[in-house]
Amino acid sequence: MTLSQSFLSAGGVFHLALAVFHLFFWRIFRWKEDLASLTHINRAAMQILNICLALLFFVMMYISFFHAAELLVTSLGSTILASIALFWVLRLILQFVFFGARHRISILFVVVFTIGAPLYLIPFLWSLP
Repeated sequence: MTLSQSFLSAGGVFHLALAVFHLFFWRIFRWKEDLASLTHINRAAMQILNICLALLFFVMMYISFFHAAELLVTSLGSTILASIALFWVLRLILQFVFFGARHRISILFVVVFTIGAPLYLIPFLWSLP
């Protein structure tokens, strides 16, 4: 296994953990009570987006584990690597925009999102000709 493939395996574990975390949002964040104050449309949108995000993380995990070689040697793979890295850079920026970094939990999320980008950016950069 190459170093780039090791990064992608770590990325797979990273995305698996986030997918499972998102599946527990209802319990962790007490969504039954907290989302009750939203309109039906906003409550549904929150839950739908969360489920879709969990699915996206499962897909990122699967691709990282079972298609690492293709990610590292094809132009489509390079595009996917760059897109995943960009996703995590954008998520990091949005954390500061919408939540700031004053609370411990927000700082923890900043750390998590900071980990996501290099797991895919480094293999992307190393795979460039």
